Amino acid sequence: MRTVKVDRSDPTPLHEQVAAEIRRAIAEGEAGPGDRLPPARDFAAVLGVNSNTVFRAFRLLRDEGLLEFRRGRGVTVAGTPERGAVTAKARELITFARRHGYRREELIDLIESLPG
Repeated sequence: MRTVKVDRSDPTPLHEQVAAEIRRAIAEGEAGPGDRLPPARDFAAVLGVNSNTVFRAFRLLRDEGLLEFRRGRGVTVAGTPERGAVTAKARELITFARRHGYRREELIDLIESLPG
């Protein structure tokens, strides 16, 4: 993976900048499913940021379905940008449905009843 950089003059939070750089690397094929990422502490040292900033970026990407945390194996690329986009949309749908009073089971039933 090419060098990840952060721009402290950019108003975008640092953890989001780090996450965006990792997303780009995955999208461009520099890191693919199964590839291990450097430890967060190493990433942080290279970027000159706190390791919590990198951990936060990793958690964000894990929640998007792009990274996977495995005990003893570290952080690995779990999916493609497409999977991450679908996961993000699914989370939006779940949030929207909950806001409108739907429980998880009701949402699953609704989705399963749709054609296609």
